[in-house]
Amino acid sequence: MVGKSAPAVVPVDDLDSRSGQHLGTTRWRIVSQEEVDAFAALTGDDQWIHVEPERAKAGPFGTTIAHGYFTLSLSTVLLDEVVSVTGADVVLNYGSNRVRYPAPLPVGSRLRAAVEVATVERVPGGVQAVYRLTYEVEGGTKPVCIADIVYRYYSELPRRG
Repeated sequence: MVGKSAPAVVPVDDLDSRSGQHLGTTRWRIVSQEEVDAFAALTGDDQWIHVEPERAKAGPFGTTIAHGYFTLSLSTVLLDEVVSVTGADVVLNYGSNRVRYPAPLPVGSRLRAAVEVATVERVPGGVQAVYRLTYEVEGGTKPVCIADIVYRYYSELPRRG
């Protein structure tokens, strides 16, 4: 990875003013076979298109490809590279609304993500933000992933009923 720029600092109370805005794009990162192999070992998804480079050369993609969920798992680190929301006591990754993988992510490729604040709404005790991450591969014609990631920022957690 090449030089890191500081993320945009956004106070939680100002997050709604960023709704619909592009926040930035991450730096390029190389997706290595070692990372993909480690993900396969952790999840048990050791399909040959992910972990057998020699066999994958003759496969449909001409190389090994990253798991879709590996790509999605990068969301937090990529998001943190672009934005830092301040003023919340508790930050929760609340889930994903919509995730698509329009193109494969070849191992050895350079990947980056553009980050947009899709929506912001008030929830009991805090704010919910949906970030749209569009992952691209250098030289690719289609995104390898488009994901709406939901975060909640609480000044206080709601009480359990």
